[in-house]
Amino acid sequence: MRHRLGYRKLNKTSEHRKALFKNMLNSLIKYEQIITTLPKAKELKPQIDKVITLGKKKELSNKKRLFSKLQNKNSVKKVFDVFSERYSKRNGGYSRVLRAGFRTGDDSPMAVIELVDRDINARKIDKPKKTESAKKDKESLPKTVSK
Repeated sequence: MRHRLGYRKLNKTSEHRKALFKNMLNSLIKYEQIITTLPKAKELKPQIDKVITLGKKKELSNKKRLFSKLQNKNSVKKVFDVFSERYSKRNGGYSRVLRAGFRTGDDSPMAVIELVDRDINARKIDKPKKTESAKKDKESLPKTVSK
């Protein structure tokens, strides 16, 4: 008899699962909304809530614990600076999972996991703009003639 049934293994090894959730946590912290499969989103929700709860308690030990889990300085900084201020009055429930239909390739259920009270502009990705020097370098390259 399996009593509390543990957690979802997602048909992956423990190392793969750990890396998968680390990457998903970093993406969710960076963009504040990601689209993934429903089982992954349901498994990610308690993890992001625990990360934000750790970030609300501003202690060095919590910062080190978060860095060992996320392994990304920018994510840890954002959790401690932005999320701790945003969710200071909230006692949990920092994320939500919304169903988003089915994937066309294999018909697996998709979901959107997002942070409550998220920043709308966090989803936009800034692309580096081409500078004038890059255009000049491209124009100054010698033209080759094919025979």
